[in-house]
Amino acid sequence: MDQLRDFLDHLRLNRNASAHTVAAYESDLSQFVAFAAGHLGVPAANLEPGNLELGTIRAYMAELYRQGQSRASVARKLSALRTFGRFLRREGWIEDDPAAHAVSPKREQKVPAHLSVDEMSRLLDVPDTSDPLGRRDRAILELFYASGLRLSELVGLDLEDVDLQGRMVRVMGKGGKERLVPFNTSAQKALRAWYKDRAALRANPGAQSPKPKSQRDPLFVNARGSRLTGRSVERLVARYVTACSTRFGISPHALRHSFATHLLQQGADLRAIQELLGHVQLSTTQRYTHVNAAQLLEVYRKAHPRARRE
Repeated sequence: MDQLRDFLDHLRLNRNASAHTVAAYESDLSQFVAFAAGHLGVPAANLEPGNLELGTIRAYMAELYRQGQSRASVARKLSALRTFGRFLRREGWIEDDPAAHAVSPKREQKVPAHLSVDEMSRLLDVPDTSDPLGRRDRAILELFYASGLRLSELVGLDLEDVDLQGRMVRVMGKGGKERLVPFNTSAQKALRAWYKDRAALRANPGAQSPKPKSQRDPLFVNARGSRLTGRSVERLVARYVTACSTRFGISPHALRHSFATHLLQQGADLRAIQELLGHVQLSTTQRYTHVNAAQLLEVYRKAHPRARRE
């Protein structure tokens, strides 16, 4: 447990990992520690770095499968163990990293949940733009779809991060990596309409004032003038999707998937989409090619003479 605490401090301080990332590692590794203690018949406090054995790791993976966890979840937990194992080896706590020898499950090639172009158009029209909060929600949906932002990136935006005239937004992504992402005139118009309402809400006596040192001034605020939370955005997206569609599983992240899918369908370069989304690995972006495969098959069926006859 001492090494685990040191590892989490290492993530937080040396690798500049976000609080969400650190919490995810802590959860996954704590689950393994609890399992290993039961599997080896020793109290968790008495576990040593040498107890990170390949047999225990395989037994843990088997237990996760028995619980019905997906291959993606098992792969993520194994990845956390591998990162922890590398840390232990580098710090001299173990000589060999058994987690590196565990075989990761093959990932399921699932098509990311997303909306079609028509469904997205209907969704953008749902908010009541005669109401200040409705104009805010329209701006949120427009910016999600125009820029493919993550939920955490959107709620973390400050007023100074948006160049309304130049139609660019500065985003602080995972690992503290900054990127510039363009947005379209539709999002520009929605943001401009929201700016007036935002100023009035921020003038609310109960609103949180910007921090004196950083002068942070949130782009999206609630009715009290305080920064909008990720949970609130999840709820409003779910409400609007329910109002215009029977689709399930459409979250703020699905709007990001819709952004990437529609760009790819219109011929955008995969590398460009990778930059816009802020993906470190191209393989993360390549899952959208599976979505495009359905479109390619439809084009083939319509265009090939023999396919048409069939």
